[in-house]
Amino acid sequence: MMTTVRPWYREPWVWLLIALPLTAVVGGIVTIYLAVSTSDGLVVDDYYERGKAINLDLARDHAAARHRLAARFSIDARDNRIRLVLASSGYRPPAVLRFSLLHPTRAGHDQVVLLEQSASGDYHGVMAKPAEGHWYVQLEADDWRLWGSMTVPTAGQVILKPLPGE
Repeated sequence: MMTTVRPWYREPWVWLLIALPLTAVVGGIVTIYLAVSTSDGLVVDDYYERGKAINLDLARDHAAARHRLAARFSIDARDNRIRLVLASSGYRPPAVLRFSLLHPTRAGHDQVVLLEQSASGDYHGVMAKPAEGHWYVQLEADDWRLWGSMTVPTAGQVILKPLPGE
């Protein structure tokens, strides 16, 4: 009675024993590649300076509340045009406003658009198409700012107000 000896590479248990450590090595290489090639957008180098700037930002929020400012805007999905209406109480708004679309975790996706006032009093501007997901929105002039949030794709208008507690 003769038994046939199969070569080692034909044995399934050998490949199972090789596959387990090999997956760990491949996973480690992928992890190292991701760590080196992407930046951590959540960590800022100047956290102390940013902390000191919070008081200045709070003064801008108080100024928006004092002027009783509120804004509503919509984004046309076809051509990414922004149309913004600013409501105020006795405040004459500037001809140009700064509109910032801020991603919560990826600073590289942030956009800043200058909105120009039209003859009707509305503000208009064009932006690049934002990625789907949650976004923070900031509208500002020299001495005030308004905040809000939205989800892309957006349906309807978004309201911007001074931060709560102002």
